[in-house]
Amino acid sequence: MGVLFGESMRGTAGYAPLVVRVLVGLIMTAHGWQKLTEFGPANFGDQMLGALGVPLPEVMAFVVTFVELVGGILLIVGLLSRLAALFLTIDLVVAILLVKVNVGLLSGSNGTGAELDLALIAGFLVILLAGPGKLSVDHSLGYEGDLVEASSTRRRRSSSGRSRGSSGRRGWRRRLPF
Repeated sequence: MGVLFGESMRGTAGYAPLVVRVLVGLIMTAHGWQKLTEFGPANFGDQMLGALGVPLPEVMAFVVTFVELVGGILLIVGLLSRLAALFLTIDLVVAILLVKVNVGLLSGSNGTGAELDLALIAGFLVILLAGPGKLSVDHSLGYEGDLVEASSTRRRRSSSGRSRGSSGRRGWRRRLPF
């Protein structure tokens, strides 16, 4: 067990947000690109969103295409990551409520289920809660601190005999953008 969860693996924890960001970003970019090139936002709006009763279907189709394409790209590079993850979460929650709620969780004869959307939302929530990680443009520009590093620093302080007083917590909270 020590090999899997020992010191050698703790150093790789900082890469977890990068992996999540890139994977969910690639999937969303591909979905946005498909809407832009294969369907066309106007056709997507008329055929899909209009049939679902979405108000202003063509306008909403352009919004959805933009959010998925640009939001996915922003996640891949790690720029405005939390904002992109928030908009993409809203996009998929609306998609689940409009389309997938009638199909169910798993794909079947009724269509594609909500399992992919829920997995992507889980990835977006990781980015929203933990941030984009050290290997991101947000971190390079100083918009985001490294939550993994802050957590390990607090753990080291408490294990070295120092108290975890209010000064340590205040310093950690200052690095969060909200």
